[in-house]
Amino acid sequence: GKLAEAEAMYSRALQGYEEALGPKHTSTLGTVNNLGLLYADQGKLAEAEAMYSRALQGYEEA
Repeated sequence: GKLAEAEAMYSRALQGYEEALGPKHTSTLGTVNNLGLLYADQGKLAEAEAMYSRALQGYEEA
């Protein structure tokens, strides 16, 4: 459905940001956070927590 399409879109965007800007860039981290929100909406709580933790760690280092 739509959530699966959104997940694929965010995953592609994240890969592009990581390649172009690096894993710690704020645009990359924003996409990581958005992917976490999407995982939470899907009930994928372990994946959501991993994305939130990654985003938080990145923002703290920025």
